[in-house]
Amino acid sequence: MRVLGISAFYHDSGAALVENGEIVAAVQEERLTRIKHDHAFPENAIRAVLDIAGLRLRDVDHVCFYEKPFVKFERLLETYLAMAPRGFRSFATAMPVWIRDKLFQKSVLARALRRIDPDAEAVERMLFAEHHQSHAASAYYPSPFDEAVVLTLDGVGEWATATVGVGRGEELRIVKEIRFPHSLGLLYSAFTYYTGFRVNSGEYKLMGLAPYGEPRYADLIRDQLIDVREDGSFWLDMRYFDYATGLTMTTRHFDALFGGPPRKPESPLTQKEMDLAASIQQVTEDILLRMTRSLAAEFGISNLCLAGGVALNCVANGRILRDSAFREIWIQPAAGDAGGALGAALAAAHQHLHLPRPRLADGARDHMKGAYLGPEFSQEEIERRLSAVGARFEVLEDDALYRRAVARLIAGDAVGWFQGRMEFGPRALGGRSILGDPRNPDMQRTLNLRIKYRESFRPFAPSVLREHVSEWFELDTDSPYMLIVADVARGRLLPLPEEAGELKGLERLQVPRSEIPAVTHVDNSARIQTVHADTNPRYHRLLTEFHRETGCPVLVNTSFNVRGEPIVCTPEDAFRCFMGTEMETLVIGNCFLRKNVQDPVLAEDYRDRFELD
Repeated sequence: MRVLGISAFYHDSGAALVENGEIVAAVQEERLTRIKHDHAFPENAIRAVLDIAGLRLRDVDHVCFYEKPFVKFERLLETYLAMAPRGFRSFATAMPVWIRDKLFQKSVLARALRRIDPDAEAVERMLFAEHHQSHAASAYYPSPFDEAVVLTLDGVGEWATATVGVGRGEELRIVKEIRFPHSLGLLYSAFTYYTGFRVNSGEYKLMGLAPYGEPRYADLIRDQLIDVREDGSFWLDMRYFDYATGLTMTTRHFDALFGGPPRKPESPLTQKEMDLAASIQQVTEDILLRMTRSLAAEFGISNLCLAGGVALNCVANGRILRDSAFREIWIQPAAGDAGGALGAALAAAHQHLHLPRPRLADGARDHMKGAYLGPEFSQEEIERRLSAVGARFEVLEDDALYRRAVARLIAGDAVGWFQGRMEFGPRALGGRSILGDPRNPDMQRTLNLRIKYRESFRPFAPSVLREHVSEWFELDTDSPYMLIVADVARGRLLPLPEEAGELKGLERLQVPRSEIPAVTHVDNSARIQTVHADTNPRYHRLLTEFHRETGCPVLVNTSFNVRGEPIVCTPEDAFRCFMGTEMETLVIGNCFLRKNVQDPVLAEDYRDRFELD
């Protein structure tokens, strides 16, 4: 039984293919169109997952969309009516688009699918899951658990902004929800907007900025914006928010409360923005801890699954893990809307159709295949594609390839690493990554300013061999998807100079804090990816060789792209990014490329190629 899942028309469109409950492929549309957070119908992603499986659309039994458009439209109408006459401009802007493009999405989807394959009978058997049902299914069914509490939180789906479900075996039931306009995701996004970052893409910047500040506004947020109950349920005072019916996130009351208008995008960051980031991060973590403690006590289940955009807050995830209300937690790596495509397919497979075999969960290994679910390229195809764009490369045997790559890392190069299947979700996990030596105190600045062309405060994640993680970090569990933050091990920290205590804000970046300064944030934390030989043997071997040469089993790992660009998908994407930045070395399959031997005519200026995120 084959099910194609689709998410589209809001942000981060994607497609996923599930066969008899097993995940076969999943791809985000942005990777193929090169448009960040592409929300369009994912025709390219659908073709890609079908190509990976060697199928045509007519070979698929069902198509499932990740939310219910009529229910979402009902929420919009009820909200506008409840708040009238406020929001008329927003109403006048939204209604024509809904009536023309979104309300009758079944026919829109059917027409688009028939363009891919006019003879696909699955178009006549289209299914629709609820938005948070899709998130919950994406979290529970690939998890290693046979029983779990499932918590989903995001901005908003149809009505729900947070749900609680219980999964047992094949069954997954949603038992509680919080409804719009009360939303933890939208509260966090309101501060993203107010601090000058872009909603739906800048939330992780706010999280990264938080350690530079003090939570001076946390009590003000709790006293004025949100009423939080003991179980983590909450109510927002909507006088301060404009997202329900307006064209911005916050109102003049919000501005007055926090002492002025929102920061202009790209303007200098001040201590105020850092303190606001620290404050909303603390409030968010406290709410999530109340929720998880209450749920653990109520249901008496030791496992927790998380999905929805809020589940990408890896700092909060680390606190939930350390809090130990749940013994084990598992987070869907594509926790946002792209992952809704996978959840829709899994919900249809497990909850609507009768699978030929039961779901198997051993309590240890998940079913995401390391999130390496996208396209891959044979060595022959890599060589052909690189030759076609004029690249100059050597083809090396594995032993020589790893030896040369490690040598360039030790020499201080930023190394583009393109291997195997592309990752699904927002994180690069060693399939489409830029790597560096974490011991180099200049590496964070080099990668941010010379390679990624992004803000200097943005932290980088360490990839670490799973078998050595507890020697370098205050963590001794799997974190394969870079979704848990933990402190660097105390024994790896460096004594700070006396003057370090006088530094404020971004000045604190200048101080090396550990033996691996390039991945140690200013609060001594790191967003950790554990690397496993069974899911990514080539990346595992590279780390093993680096460890053998240096005694350090850690590499800096950041996504293979520049600011505003989707992660690269094809060898051509990787070569263009390589030639458009100051990256010195590129490894694609067994092809080894150095910048200094490339044709300078092929160099590009990548600084202004993509719209800033």
